Amino acid sequence: MADDRQRPEPDARVDAARYRLRRDAQARGEEVEEANAGQPTMDQRSHVIENAIQQAIRRGDFDDLPGAGKPLPGLTGTHDPDWWIRRKIEREQLTGLGPPALTLRTEHAEFDATLDRLASERAVRDHVDDFNRRVVNARRQLQGGPPVVTPTRDADEEVARWTERREARLRQSEANRRAEAEALAALSRRERRRLRKGR
Repeated sequence: MADDRQRPEPDARVDAARYRLRRDAQARGEEVEEANAGQPTMDQRSHVIENAIQQAIRRGDFDDLPGAGKPLPGLTGTHDPDWWIRRKIEREQLTGLGPPALTLRTEHAEFDATLDRLASERAVRDHVDDFNRRVVNARRQLQGGPPVVTPTRDADEEVARWTERREARLRQSEANRRAEAEALAALSRRERRRLRKGR
């Protein structure tokens, strides 16, 4: 039953025959019914759309939209052909997705923080070697995508920087512990008991 109600597919031959009939009727001076009779004109459609927009503005449907009153993002004057994928990755906080050029750039920006989470010099060297291998492979453009501009890292230099940051964190931690111990020693016995109960 549903098949009987479906409209037949437009046939180019039928459309061509209708066109010839309309053209011949116009040539004889007869009044010809337009093919899209009853449908609104473009001008009428634009008025309907404009009215709908104005009503939505009056109702407040466009108030408090994200980004309202802020400049459009990405108008820095430099053109980045990969802006859309970068913005999608940032907005949805995706990791490990996208072309290697973009994922390597993100990894490069967070490189020190990643190394600081590693526990040994061997792990740091392995991570640097793995990163460099992926950069070189991406530069060969084996998978296609945008050009890779991420530099490789020197393993010895990264280990030295990692060791320096680690020692600085240990010194800071020791200084904090000492300062806390001195502050605790400066308290009276009663204040120390209150502090212990509060914990």
